[in-house]
Amino acid sequence: MSRLDSMLRRLGAQRDGLNWAADAISDLLGDVLDLGLGNGRTYDHLREILPDRRIRVIDRALNCHPSCIPPEADFLQGEAEPMLTQLAREGAQFALAHYDLGFGVKDQDVAEAARLSPYLAAVMAPGGMVVSGQPLVGMTQLQGPDTIAPDRYLFYRA
Repeated sequence: MSRLDSMLRRLGAQRDGLNWAADAISDLLGDVLDLGLGNGRTYDHLREILPDRRIRVIDRALNCHPSCIPPEADFLQGEAEPMLTQLAREGAQFALAHYDLGFGVKDQDVAEAARLSPYLAAVMAPGGMVVSGQPLVGMTQLQGPDTIAPDRYLFYRA
């Protein structure tokens, strides 16, 4: 499979997974967390499918498209661990989180996701959902929508 085909498959899975998870949390209270703003495509999609929810964002740097800049109060710039720790101290409870942090090196990305999993779990509302491009630990893995190949995107219930 070409890298282009792989990217298209990943983006389709991400969109389908976020839509599926948004429907699944419709009766839960809590905000939304986007871990890894990147260029802002996912954040923009979350704004569209969950217009009544506050969306908090964590990333090392603000490098997104100008139309996708979160409100200043909702953007936490820095490393994920201290930002998640701060959110936990504030009592934040997220009904949905999207985990898309990484360095682009699979082994490092998997290790980082495992290390950050307890911090993410600490800010999830009971029954909240996590949509992730990396395997997480300490949460119940779910089977996502049928449109997504197994292990392409991962789904968890807190």
